Amino acid sequence: MYDTYTELLSENKPRIAKRVQGGVSTSNVIMSAHISGNADVFAQIINLHIPVGSKIADVTYGNGVFWKNVDVSKYELIATDIATGVDCRNLPYDNESFDVLILDPPYMEGLLRNNVLHKAGTSTYTAFRECYSNGDESNINGPKWHKAVTDLYFKAGIEGFRVLKNKGIMIVKCQDEVSANRQWLTHVEIINYYEQLGFYTKDLFVVVRQNKASISRLVKQKHARKNHSYFLVFIKVENNKRKKANLLL
Repeated sequence: MYDTYTELLSENKPRIAKRVQGGVSTSNVIMSAHISGNADVFAQIINLHIPVGSKIADVTYGNGVFWKNVDVSKYELIATDIATGVDCRNLPYDNESFDVLILDPPYMEGLLRNNVLHKAGTSTYTAFRECYSNGDESNINGPKWHKAVTDLYFKAGIEGFRVLKNKGIMIVKCQDEVSANRQWLTHVEIINYYEQLGFYTKDLFVVVRQNKASISRLVKQKHARKNHSYFLVFIKVENNKRKKANLLL
């Protein structure tokens, strides 16, 4: 006999097998924040998100610094930049022709000024100017200051969405900035715009520089000096399925 009605229900309730989690316990996982160099973090992103054999367009290749720690032979890499005559805002590729696209344009508004004589990119920034400028005014009749930066990212994002296959991956390097004495969270602006295009933001990596930046002619500091940047990982999702994108992708 059962002492209580609850005991009767318990006895007749179907027994559900206990779920056993697969895999092994480990601390050897890829983390989201790193005090490291771009090449080290980029290699981990490739290992985590990019299948071997992928066809990749690096449209801001420059000196190929990102790829130092990657076995390029495992991928079909097409490397271009503005110095080779290929503008990331107007790519010479067919629709849906790539599995992956890498974007790392200049995220300093000083490199995108209308007057070439007013551009940044001297001294320690000479490499930026060599890789991202053809030596002439690169933003004639375009937006000024910080809007020149986001305009470049937005137009490159539209092109990236066009040339990527469905579920293609776009890896974007960016950094927030202070322009005209105003704080701009560039990575948030990019995420918001790209998700409107039809991308899903799958991952975000923070890279903290290993050395301390110096500032010349500083009178009074108004904002924290930026010593971190971001890698954003996007997935192209079909428009009719975009709203259903979730963490299982």
